[in-house]
Amino acid sequence: MRNSTRSEVDPFIVMDVMQAAAAAEAAGRHIIHMEVGQPGTGAPKGAARALTAAMDAGPLGYTVALGLPALRERVARMYGEWYNVDLDPARVVITSGSSGGFILAFTALFDSGDRVGIGAPGYPSYRQILGALGMQPVDLPSAAENRFQPVPSDFAGMDLQGLMVASPANPTGTMLDRPAMSALINACHDTGASFISDEIYHGVEYEKKAVTALEITDEAYVINSFSKYFSMTGWRVGWMVVPEDQVRVVERIAQNMFICAPHASQVAALAAMDCEDELQANMDVYRANRALMLDGLPKAGFDRIAPPDGAFYVYADVSEITNDSRALAAEILDKAGVAVTPGLDFDPIRGHTTLRFSYARSTDDIREGLARLAAFMQSR
Repeated sequence: MRNSTRSEVDPFIVMDVMQAAAAAEAAGRHIIHMEVGQPGTGAPKGAARALTAAMDAGPLGYTVALGLPALRERVARMYGEWYNVDLDPARVVITSGSSGGFILAFTALFDSGDRVGIGAPGYPSYRQILGALGMQPVDLPSAAENRFQPVPSDFAGMDLQGLMVASPANPTGTMLDRPAMSALINACHDTGASFISDEIYHGVEYEKKAVTALEITDEAYVINSFSKYFSMTGWRVGWMVVPEDQVRVVERIAQNMFICAPHASQVAALAAMDCEDELQANMDVYRANRALMLDGLPKAGFDRIAPPDGAFYVYADVSEITNDSRALAAEILDKAGVAVTPGLDFDPIRGHTTLRFSYARSTDDIREGLARLAAFMQSR
């Protein structure tokens, strides 16, 4: 059977690493998971209680395509609480995770063949989703001196129809401050390119609050999710904020592509937003883990790192150790029992010499993982 050219997407390498780690666990080994960006905690307990009550009250069917009105209103209120942004709930679209948001955004904004800039290193699925939709992802290699975030000079003179940025970023955890975010937005507005801000790691910050694009402009698409700060990866629910004149455009696409985000997940997400004590307890774990990583990785021999402002990753340059990060990651899994992600997922050119370490799991796991990494490096 023939396949479309759109189906020729690269694998998500971290998922392959997860599969190899699962196979090792099935064989009886104890694996420390530093490969996947998934909180070790589950959904807040209040979310589970709210869903149980809703299911006892009656069946959960389709919602309207834009999402439960109460959830849209609560998301809008959060922008006032977190950023002092007065947001109209009508501009909030509830999505099937941030992945559903990317599909809706790319479909609404771009035609086949349109060129969309994405920072490298960056989340690999931007590239693959754009390609699967018939668009052209354009890698913008970012520099260490810019904290691996794109700057306007990275795409000056390019014919781009859009720019996708993430702050805090995956895999580096670095953030754009207000001047840097403003410069990118202004550069896009000057050329007529659409600006999309992936803010999925907002809330998972350390020394300072992340800047939302909505503090600067209403002419942007902002995508977020309940997966990270709210610890609800498997629930597949997120949201998108779009300009007022884009709401109906996105709604029509959502009606046909998804019908709606899962009703059960929307109920749970609404309750999760008021579980602040539990969410901040999760952040205490990430803060402790981050401190351990920033101390332990250099001691183990991974000393060329981008200190993370947010998210729960450390991105390390391992060019002095290897020029084959995939082989090194496989060796670390085999000999140390620690699963890490090769940088090829995030940067097809320079990722041969980088690794990403996630610290989203328990502090005991992080401590044990660092000890194993140190022993591995000493034995090489």
